[in-house]
Amino acid sequence: MRQTNDEGLADGGESLFISDLHLGVDRPEILACFLRFLEGRARAAQRLYILGDLFDVWIGDDDLNPFNQRVIQALRDLTLSGTACALLRGNRDFLLGRRFARLTGCVLLSDPHRVLIGGESTLLMHGDLLCTQDLDYQRLRRRLRNPVVQWLFLHRPLAKRQATADAYRQLSASAIAEKPLTIMDVEQKTVERYLRRHRAQRLIHGHTHRPEDHVFSLEGRPVERLVLAEWRDGVGEVLSHSAHGWQREVVR
Repeated sequence: MRQTNDEGLADGGESLFISDLHLGVDRPEILACFLRFLEGRARAAQRLYILGDLFDVWIGDDDLNPFNQRVIQALRDLTLSGTACALLRGNRDFLLGRRFARLTGCVLLSDPHRVLIGGESTLLMHGDLLCTQDLDYQRLRRRLRNPVVQWLFLHRPLAKRQATADAYRQLSASAIAEKPLTIMDVEQKTVERYLRRHRAQRLIHGHTHRPEDHVFSLEGRPVERLVLAEWRDGVGEVLSHSAHGWQREVVR
């Protein structure tokens, strides 16, 4: 397994982009939809990018319960079929690690990650780093991504980790309900800063659950921000790029 943050997979062929599936035992319809996607549509592409929050919670690669094993095997079958799969960690599954990558055959990417798509420099992110108006969340993110904090958490028993994760999800839901919607969206200045820093013509991300194609001018050149959709109510969405250009497709 390797982790990369720049030009990790080769250009050419069809690329698919998805995010925010939030897989969990309480969403069996999304699991079924995802499995059909992996067994069908995804195998027609050269590569699949999953841009974070594949799982609604991930408490460590040693949590190989039947649900997680089913997802791992489906991803393994996809990569063995010849479709490359690259994964960004999200705010829900940031503890995905080397063992998961080894079991699935997926490549773990750093956030942000730059890749050539159709010959154009494209920046891939989960999206939470762009929500810089939400100061409380950004502080929490820095704490949770601290290697020492993660090491301590991962060395606790699985049952205690699960209890902590459940409590965190409840607190997160309460905090989100009290926040203005505006601060949970991306900050345009932050978007522009990342595009400049990585010299990218395009940014693709999820996290906000606000799918839309944004086109704007940056330093006299047109750039775009493509926002991926959340999978919900048994329906997903995939953003694809091929010789025919960019398209959004419904997944059922």
